[in-house]
Amino acid sequence: MKKILLGFVVVFVILEVLDMLVHGVLLAGAYETMQNVWRPDMAQKMWILHLVKLILAFMFTFIFTKGYENKGIVEGVRYGFYMGILLSVPYAYGSYASFAIPYSVALQWFIYALVEYIIAGVALALIFRSPAAPPPAK
Repeated sequence: MKKILLGFVVVFVILEVLDMLVHGVLLAGAYETMQNVWRPDMAQKMWILHLVKLILAFMFTFIFTKGYENKGIVEGVRYGFYMGILLSVPYAYGSYASFAIPYSVALQWFIYALVEYIIAGVALALIFRSPAAPPPAK
């Protein structure tokens, strides 16, 4: 249970920090050109995004624990990649199909989110790894 809680907190922090970097720095210029797309009261509703991320971080961690095989960092990369495809394709391309956003923004949302989930998957693999078995006694 301690590892699940630790994994959940670590994934939440990773996603929050990387989202601040992606959306607050890397995509800030693109967002300034898209003012007509955003809600006028968006700042007042940002708490919803943090709540969503909290739930996502918990479920991301919980699902990881159900199939964990202790195969190292590669397992985390694979899990993050699969979850990244599952979560970022509908977000990025569903938004592109629904809202007047440039394709370049949708593509960057997809790529950056995929990278975020891979990093989060690696973090979980590191948190849940079992210590190496001691060498046999001679």
